[in-house]
Amino acid sequence: MTSLTQDNTTTTPAKETSSTTGTPGEPTIAVIGAGIAGLSAALAVANGYPDAGLPGQHVTLITKTDLVESNTYHAQGGIAAAIFPDDDPKLHAKDTLAAGAGLCEPKAVDILTREGAEQVRRLIGAGVRFDKHPDGTLLRGLEAAHSRSRVVHAGGDATGKIVELDVSAIARDTPNIHIIEHAFVVDLVTEPIDTHSPAAGEARTAGVTSAVRGVRLFDTATGEQRTLACNRVILATGGAGRLYPFTTNPQVATGDGLAAAWRAGAQVADLEFYQFHPTALGVGEHFLISEAVRGEGATLLNERGERYMTTIDPRAELAPRDVVARENFRQMMAQGGRPVLLDATAIGRKMGLDQAGLTAFLKRRFPTIDAYTRSMGFDWSREPIPVTPAAHYWMGGIRTDVWARTSIRGLYAAGECARTGVQGANRLASNSLLEGLAYGRRAGLAALRDTDAAVWQPQSLLGSAANAQTREITEPQTLAIPSPDTQVDTDAKPADVRDAIEQTMWHGVGVLRDADGLSHAQNRLTGLVEQTQAQAQAALSKMAEKPKTDGTAATTTTPATASVPTPDDIANTVTALENRNLATIGLIAATAALARTESRGAHARTDFPDTDSVQACSRPFIRG
Repeated sequence: MTSLTQDNTTTTPAKETSSTTGTPGEPTIAVIGAGIAGLSAALAVANGYPDAGLPGQHVTLITKTDLVESNTYHAQGGIAAAIFPDDDPKLHAKDTLAAGAGLCEPKAVDILTREGAEQVRRLIGAGVRFDKHPDGTLLRGLEAAHSRSRVVHAGGDATGKIVELDVSAIARDTPNIHIIEHAFVVDLVTEPIDTHSPAAGEARTAGVTSAVRGVRLFDTATGEQRTLACNRVILATGGAGRLYPFTTNPQVATGDGLAAAWRAGAQVADLEFYQFHPTALGVGEHFLISEAVRGEGATLLNERGERYMTTIDPRAELAPRDVVARENFRQMMAQGGRPVLLDATAIGRKMGLDQAGLTAFLKRRFPTIDAYTRSMGFDWSREPIPVTPAAHYWMGGIRTDVWARTSIRGLYAAGECARTGVQGANRLASNSLLEGLAYGRRAGLAALRDTDAAVWQPQSLLGSAANAQTREITEPQTLAIPSPDTQVDTDAKPADVRDAIEQTMWHGVGVLRDADGLSHAQNRLTGLVEQTQAQAQAALSKMAEKPKTDGTAATTTTPATASVPTPDDIANTVTALENRNLATIGLIAATAALARTESRGAHARTDFPDTDSVQACSRPFIRG
């Protein structure tokens, strides 16, 4: 494979290097997270942009578990990109703006569709294994709310897996990238900006009061804690689907980067907008049934066998995800909470296939889904399968400018943990990997190029549908996070605490919301924040007292009888840290949802069912 940032340049074999080695005066850069956004950022730093006179340099890439385990790895549908003759980035931008329900930033969307298309072409040129016709031309699919068939996929329904494996292999073979696996980001290290420095005035005007100086890490293999010094940190830690009991996200999706940035004082925005995928399998692990299945012609039925989306939206099953997810949820409530049905046999009727032909098509086009549904006892070529909405993607996150800079100097964010302004109130299908590609690369280049005095230049939070009354509600709102409750039972089982967080979020901050449910969730989550902070502190202190795995004492006060950390000790500490993060960001989400007294995009209030033009803006929050 070839480099993703320099056309026709072959990478050389990998060697281990440190981000702290290099030319004196160079920024020391760490990338946290190894999905497509983190990989794109690391490769951009490592390779630079020679055409613009920007050389590459060493970078440390840190990942919570194995290098390839991320939301990207589990993405199925594909990558939307306007790279075909009948398409144009402007058309793609128009579709993205429409799906975003008035809250997208047009400039950010323009960057997404133009530069994203360029990055997809580079992936193709680098040898990433996208699906092709026998003649070698790319296969492409149509997904909900797209005006063109522009979604490229790999491995049928295993796009994220193929892309993650192929691009991570490129990263491993890139000399300037040093990879640290199994490292949990506990917190960011920051320091106040010198008020007497020449750039202090510009920073103050931009609302920037601190700068990043490092990252505190917990080694999930040994239980050891350490701090990595760096003056540039790129967060690419993905989403937080584990806020909910029903999610398509993997176990690692616990909002770690978002929570760490919040604790450090970064602005966040749009956390009330969580996208629930309309069709996760209604049994087992709630396995994602890709939008592409409906794109091929599958239909949704209630338990009476009636198709209902045709009466809800002229686009029927290909309406935006929020529309389909809400109607699926309503249909489920009307039938006692039982799942609705996804009928893939309609694909056979649409394509004129007999039973054998449909069976072969589903196995070829959706091999992962086909194998999983059959493992659960379903033959979806013959019968509809049960599906339910499930937490899938967070539109909100750490607020950034179009170069991924945040309100903390030296801190950048890209991918699902970031709020770049491209997703608005509802993400267009298959735009997530595209955002990771485009803005991950931008984050890496900005970290290379920015001086130590650089500050963010955020776009206005006024959405495309805003009016003159909107501006007054776009100022950052402070939210005080409660302190750890020293009286709390720190011995409570982390799994029980996790269940309390998930159930509180599902019932109070789920698909459909109202003031009573949100207020209850807000109160419950406040107590959970107090509890989880105390438990996380206790877990870290306990681990610090353990001898190191090499037999040396962790501290001078370590009891001689203390045992080295066990796998259960480490696992419980990780869960305690994750619970602290989930409770914290869940509280912010509930607060933001309660403040938005309208329904817009993925945020649906049954007590405020209409869209309010005055609220056509993003609301930023900052720690008080």
